[in-house]
Amino acid sequence: MKFQKALLPSIFFSLLAFPLLACAQGTGRTELLILNKNEAKMVIVDAATLEKVGEVPTGDFPHEVAVSADGKTAYVANYGAQQPNNSISVIDIPGRKEIKRIDLGGFYRPHGIAVVDGKVFFTSESSRTVARLDPQTEKIDWVMGTGQTATHMLAITPDGGRLYTANIASDTVTSINLKGPPSPANIKQIAVGRQPEAIDVSPNGKEVWVGQNGDGKISIIDPATDQVKESIEVGKVPIRVKFTPDGKYVLVSDASSGELVVVDAATRKEVKRASVGGVPVGILVQPDTKRAYVALTQLDTVKVFDMETMEFIKDLKPGDNPDGLGWAAY
Repeated sequence: MKFQKALLPSIFFSLLAFPLLACAQGTGRTELLILNKNEAKMVIVDAATLEKVGEVPTGDFPHEVAVSADGKTAYVANYGAQQPNNSISVIDIPGRKEIKRIDLGGFYRPHGIAVVDGKVFFTSESSRTVARLDPQTEKIDWVMGTGQTATHMLAITPDGGRLYTANIASDTVTSINLKGPPSPANIKQIAVGRQPEAIDVSPNGKEVWVGQNGDGKISIIDPATDQVKESIEVGKVPIRVKFTPDGKYVLVSDASSGELVVVDAATRKEVKRASVGGVPVGILVQPDTKRAYVALTQLDTVKVFDMETMEFIKDLKPGDNPDGLGWAAY
């Protein structure tokens, strides 16, 4: 009996601690985020069932989305359609609601977006800059002008030390050292091919791949030197490139042929070329590398690609004009 009495308090406190532990460990939910540009909303899809579980309004014509480290907050770049927009939507993913829409002032046409240490980096096409937003204060606390035209997509090295932008109308990539202040000493322009738009950094941080819409080539930059070390040809309009998280493959959306191209990152050889039946744009690969998702804006479809069989297995119908994709795990 004494043993039972002694045991009761420990059981009681264990039960109290269990929900706290569960909260600390997260819910185990994984969700695909899809931006519908024409409808100005973010659609949420359960990654396990591939069923729609929610949608949240955004600003006008949202293009790209970035997610906080804890997987609970989405930051959406509201690019604008006919009229340039200048806002970022902050979305509570588990709560399925827009918390706030932050006015970016003179930074119109925000597009490429990424989160580093809780701060949000984004490109502003209209002002030809890269800026950093502090979501807590809702203030811009860092700005670097690129001096280039159509500064569009961005990518950041895994250590958060360097940022790259693709400048479509200048035929350049801008390299910015984030470890120093925003000054001319910490920026470099890298000449690439015609109309660079797609850009991604390898998971090991040793390569930057840049897709060029104007000549069908992909320039491969060495971040150690910020020089183009190689150029390969993959299709005609490689509008998006995306490394798999294990670094083994690079997925390429060829907007001209209507194909998803899988390239071996080490050998630079094509592994698979799969027809999507439309114009592929946005690409996302799950963290476990088991599936990839490809947005077909004109067909209002996101196709699900099995990375093991290298085949498309399902079509999602999220809404009107899907493009930017994100991943939330919480």
